[in-house]
Amino acid sequence: MTEMTVAAGDDLVVLVDEAGRQVGSAAKSVVHHRATPLHLGFSCYVFDAGGRILLTRRALTKRTWPGVWSNSFCGHPAPGEPVVDAVRRRARQELGLSLDALECVLPEFRYRAVAADGTVENEICPVFYARTAEPLQVDPDEVMDWRWVSWRDLRSAAALGWSISPWAAEQVPLLDAVTCRSRRRD
Repeated sequence: MTEMTVAAGDDLVVLVDEAGRQVGSAAKSVVHHRATPLHLGFSCYVFDAGGRILLTRRALTKRTWPGVWSNSFCGHPAPGEPVVDAVRRRARQELGLSLDALECVLPEFRYRAVAADGTVENEICPVFYARTAEPLQVDPDEVMDWRWVSWRDLRSAAALGWSISPWAAEQVPLLDAVTCRSRRRD
């Protein structure tokens, strides 16, 4: 397994092989570059009581895709941390939310995307749905803007490709069937 020393305040990400098995860890601050190794992440789409989805605009200080509109939030589990616990942790940190009805809807989603500056994102990235009735308390170091949108509006943004993050643009068409099933259950 690959391990490395991490500076204070830096987070570790879980490095994985093609089968999704942990093979080590690396500092988040150094893992995203032109040859980003495959690692574990997650994405979450938060719904309000009216069925709208929270879209967030990534802060300009973010290392990857600064200023880009995206899903509600995303992140990386720490080594040994269950992904569902990491989702709850990041919801509190980024948005000040406790999540209800957390559900993994795309457990095997994987993507690779290249930013304009050449930075590569390369993740196995389970996708979650969650609900909340709480008011947002966003961390400005993570989120510079946000809005609640309909599924139709999110689908339209994803169809454009350039208007939201590449991972969200790939996830939304896959989530269409899941969202339809979920709405039938409600």
